[in-house]
Order: sequence, then C-alpha cells, then structure tokens
Amino acid sequence: MKTNKIISASLIGLMFTSCAIIRPGEVGVKQNLGVLSSEVKSQGTAFYNPFTGKVIKTSIQTNNLELSLSLPSKEGLSITSQISILYKLDKGRVPDIIRNIGLNYESIIANVFRSASADVCSQFFAKDMHSGMRATIENEIKNRMDEILVPQGIIVESVLMKSIQLPIGLSASIERKLQAEQDAMRMEFVLQQEKLEAERIIIEAKGTRDAQNIISEGLTDQIIKIRSIEAFKELSKSPNSKIIITDGKTPFLIDGNI
Repeated sequence: MKTNKIISASLIGLMFTSCAIIRPGEVGVKQNLGVLSSEVKSQGTAFYNPFTGKVIKTSIQTNNLELSLSLPSKEGLSITSQISILYKLDKGRVPDIIRNIGLNYESIIANVFRSASADVCSQFFAKDMHSGMRATIENEIKNRMDEILVPQGIIVESVLMKSIQLPIGLSASIERKLQAEQDAMRMEFVLQQEKLEAERIIIEAKGTRDAQNIISEGLTDQIIKIRSIEAFKELSKSPNSKIIITDGKTPFLIDGNI
C-alpha cells in the first residue's frame, strides 16, 4: 500500500514536471505563466512545469542570412547583388531579444540591412562595387547595422557582397577599361626592359672601350721590348730548333721543325 502511494506521488510529480534538452550552440529561457525569466540556460537539461510554462530555445551560433537585393548606386543605377549577413545573438541578451523582438529576428536584420545598404551604396559609383572598394562598402554597411542591432543584442560579424551584377553596358565598359589598363602596364614593362637592356649594352661598350684605352696607354715601346725579351728567354729553354728573324727591333720566331 505504501509502495503504491509512492508510485502515485511520483507519477503526479512527473505530470507537473518536464524537461527540455538544450544542445550545444543553443540557450534556453524559461517562461512561466507568460512571464519570461532573465536567467539564460546553457546546454544540458532545463526542468519546467508543462502546464504553466515552457522553455524557449534559440541558437547563439553564427548564422548566415542570405539575401538577393537590388542596390542603388551614386549615378542612379540598380545593381543586383547576392548578400550574406553573418550574425549571432548576444548570449546574455537573449531574454531581451525574445521579449522585445521575438524569435523572428531575421526579418528585422533583413530590413535593417535594406535601409543601411541603400544609404551606403548611394554614395558610391556602380564600378566601386565591382572593384577594391567593395570591402569598404561592406564595412560601412556593417557599421550602420551595428548602430541599430547591437543595442538590441544582435551582433553582425560580416556583410559579404558575394556577387555583383552590373548593367550589361556598364560591365562591358569596365572590362574594356581594365583591359586597357593591363595593356598599358604590359607595354610599360616591355619598355622598361628594353631601356634596361640598352643601358646594359652602353655600359658594356663603355667598359670595353675603357679597357682598351688602359691597355693601349700602358703598352709603350719599352714595355713591348722587355716583354719580347722575356718571351724569347722562355723559348730558348725549349729543345726544339728555332729560327729567329729580326730587324734589330722586334724579333720574329720560326719553329725549326716546319
């Protein structure tokens, strides 16, 4: 009888108690009789009364919101772009986010982006979105979004303009300009190489000329005579027969074996 009472009490307790499993990358906030708790539950189990309350779970991981929008440019053109917004929720502000915005916060992020991107992109030319200015545009849009979303507990990590589709005429014009710039850089390189080669030839010719001048200035008659005598002294040591013809100044040697 006592055992039956214990089992009955346990069943009654289970009826009024349930638990939620909070997985890694999630947090949970209890809501009881419509009142939202300020305590944030991390991964694990969270017990609650299923008749009077519940546990609201949401992700605090980095999420990717994909958008496809037409952005205005400074000259009044419409630029189609694929956008990725990387964001996450501030863990400590999750109760405030649920209380003030709800769980449909991605629509808020998208609307904030539309406003911020329209303000920023209208200050840049269309070609800027297709060049190295893209990173500057992305950063300025992110800063505008932070002004609104950070106080709400939403952290924008990055705004990425993944693809830019310019009007056909403008795209062709930009490609022609880039090609012309590349051709000009290539020609400048060729001219620079030719200039360096010409300078090398001049330097080499000057060096040869200077060497010849030094040699000719150093070969006096007296030095030539001394060198000839030294050479004949060495040749006289050879066992081969030789014939020496001279005009009294410079000797000429003929090998006797010829």
